[in-house]
Amino acid sequence: MNYRNIKDLNEIILKRLYILPRNFDLIVGIPRSGMFPANLLALYLNRPVTDLDSFLNGHVYKAGERGQFFDIKQFKKILIVDDSIASGSALNKCKEQLKQLESNFEIRYCAVYVIPSKTDVVDYYFETVPLPRYFQWNILNHTILQKACFDIDGVLCADPTPKENDDGEKYRHFLLNAQPLFIPGSPIGTLVTSRLEKYRPETELWLQQNNVKYDKLVMLDLPDMAARQRANCHASFKAKEYNSSMDYMLFVESNLYQALEINRITKKPVLCTENFNMIYDSESFLYNLKSGQTMPKVKSFLLKIRNFIQRFQ
Repeated sequence: MNYRNIKDLNEIILKRLYILPRNFDLIVGIPRSGMFPANLLALYLNRPVTDLDSFLNGHVYKAGERGQFFDIKQFKKILIVDDSIASGSALNKCKEQLKQLESNFEIRYCAVYVIPSKTDVVDYYFETVPLPRYFQWNILNHTILQKACFDIDGVLCADPTPKENDDGEKYRHFLLNAQPLFIPGSPIGTLVTSRLEKYRPETELWLQQNNVKYDKLVMLDLPDMAARQRANCHASFKAKEYNSSMDYMLFVESNLYQALEINRITKKPVLCTENFNMIYDSESFLYNLKSGQTMPKVKSFLLKIRNFIQRFQ
């Protein structure tokens, strides 16, 4: 699994900023992921920036203002920016949209991350990153979440305060009214929480009200908070579920210590929302084989066999 967060994005742009000529007049980002690097490049190159649709409509952003129309004579050399290139279909669509303007502008294309086989589809790129790959700015909308385990408190919603965490009415009020944090746009495979099983109705109601889609909810089956404190099994409890199936590809955990411990036990990737770093230093060979990171051709062959067998079931 190849993962990049916003810190990585900024660092690779700064490290390889020298690859870009300094004669561009305008930076244009491809919405929405391309606006991240477009704004950074505009900042570091000290150039105006706009998004693709605004550019097509003759608008450009201006500091302190919502935007303004521009004279095409004002800008000649244009840099079109996206965050990444995989199949190249999005970039091809962009090029089709810009065909009508090619006679008016000198247009070049840039992506921060490209897969090794697509380096020739852009004029400039900052890093080659092979598949499978995931980015902080779109992982919450990625289909991998269907094969992921998610913590709840500190991920989907804010943690309870010590005052709220009384194992009584204040805690029930928190469960029903917790402030949302990172609500994914894609369905989640399994929610794994150290919340007690007796609070399942409140938890399920909050999840429904906040449009969290998931397949399974695993809760800690202990009688009360005192028993949970004695057990002190937050990380091991979560790791047990994560390790129960090789279908699970990712665990999303809020607490850094627990994230490290879950990774240590399972040898599988853990994304920590405390810093949005991916912890995957000690993945097992079996996991790497299944994920395709080790011997991807073997994985591809096994998938073909599975699909062939399923046709006759």
